[in-house]
Amino acid sequence: MSPKSFQPKYFHDLRVPEGIRLVGYAALLHFFDIKAPLRGYPSCVSDQFSKASKPKLEDNFQIYSKRYWPGDRIQDHLEFAFRHEIMNFLCLSQILKKIPIKNIEEMLAEKPTGIYARRIWFLFEYINQRKLDVEDLKAVTVQPLLDPKKYITNSNGPVSKRHRIRNNLLGNRNFCPVIQRTDKISSAIEQKFDEKAKDIISQVSRSLIMRAASFILLADTQASFAIEGEKAPRSRIERWLKAVASAGRNKLDLDELIRLHQQLITDSRFTTIGIREDEVFLGERDENNFPIPEFIGAKQTDLPTLLTGFFHALETLAESDVNPVLQAAAFAFGFVYIHPHDDGNGRIHRFILHHILAKRGYTPKEVIFPISSVLLERIEDYRSVLTNHSTPLMDCIEWEPTEKGNVRILNETIDLYRYFDCTEAVEFIFECVEHTIKYSIPSELEYLKRYDKAISGIEMIVEMPNERTKRLIHYIKENGGKLGKKRREGEFALLTDKELNEIEDIVNLCFPHIG
Repeated sequence: MSPKSFQPKYFHDLRVPEGIRLVGYAALLHFFDIKAPLRGYPSCVSDQFSKASKPKLEDNFQIYSKRYWPGDRIQDHLEFAFRHEIMNFLCLSQILKKIPIKNIEEMLAEKPTGIYARRIWFLFEYINQRKLDVEDLKAVTVQPLLDPKKYITNSNGPVSKRHRIRNNLLGNRNFCPVIQRTDKISSAIEQKFDEKAKDIISQVSRSLIMRAASFILLADTQASFAIEGEKAPRSRIERWLKAVASAGRNKLDLDELIRLHQQLITDSRFTTIGIREDEVFLGERDENNFPIPEFIGAKQTDLPTLLTGFFHALETLAESDVNPVLQAAAFAFGFVYIHPHDDGNGRIHRFILHHILAKRGYTPKEVIFPISSVLLERIEDYRSVLTNHSTPLMDCIEWEPTEKGNVRILNETIDLYRYFDCTEAVEFIFECVEHTIKYSIPSELEYLKRYDKAISGIEMIVEMPNERTKRLIHYIKENGGKLGKKRREGEFALLTDKELNEIEDIVNLCFPHIG
């Protein structure tokens, strides 16, 4: 690598400060002229910054002291990236496709048993599906591909005898999410929300929890449609509600995915049922019907490869020790990034959250976690998580409009959907799960307890059909604690003033915040 490779004027539209040299991923992306989002601050080394042992953030660059300079060779910067930067499989896959073989061979000749050399060697062969003319390692201690202290990993992953590396990735070469082991995620795992949920369920009667489960399921299903801006008829909501209620029962494979899509989309006149046959984008159109995409899904021709990787990774982690919430978030968001359907991707994405949590036994059998309801409440945060991932990818996609107003993808984009960091998505979904355990489920149970108390109190005053009692409670609550004049003179004209006053007192006592 020439000196100019380390000191460009700009990197990814950022002005490179004077007196610093790009290092690690940034240097390699610039050298090979690769378009791939770095997902973080580019690293560089400053000769003026010589004493500090930790890097400092300045002008949107992570600046290291000059003692961190690894050398001028390609392999030197690869090793720096592995040592000091966040694992970025998208960038790494593009770099390893362009790196000359001689650089890998030189590195292995110098450090045949070095942990970083072995990791780079393994990934070069794994990603490129190409075996180097290098002998297998013999008696060397097996090392993990990803450091379990820094990343969420599959500790049951297979060992490559050739490299003496345990492949502890959460996926495979066709679908591979990366989750950093942040303090936030570690703390959430320790909370054991599944046990807290089961403890809440154990303290109430089965009849009460079954009623709460019905209300929660309906509200969550309606929320999933509302997130998409749809006002679906009740029959369609009920049909999808049944699908969500069955989450975790069947194996999630291509056949099941198509079955779910058929449950969701019944009118096939304008929407392909199953896997789409054309490209798809999200965004607007101009006055000439030309697309203005904010997001473009994976190429239609890449879908078989990506979905094969998706389902294989899903099956691999099914019996792993990876926390179910982590798996659910990674696969649900990975699915929606691929966007394999013409329509309905968002609702199936949220179904996958329920499916994995139920399949892994994380949610109680009696009730789902109403995650979609929380997502609707936090819709702006939800959209931010999605766009924080998708927006940087748009710079890597070359496209043109078609005559029918769709998009035609002009370059290879499959790796944009194969490899992704979903740390932010995992943290967000954990927050949503926590909210359902601390607030959503307890508040629904408390509401039903108060409702039952109100009905019992009213039954002590007047005898009327249960459904009419429910309507009476609803009307009083709806009107701020008093029965409206129209209702009083109509359906409930036979109530005495004394009876109504006592009933209103009971409703206000049971629901003190309605007045």
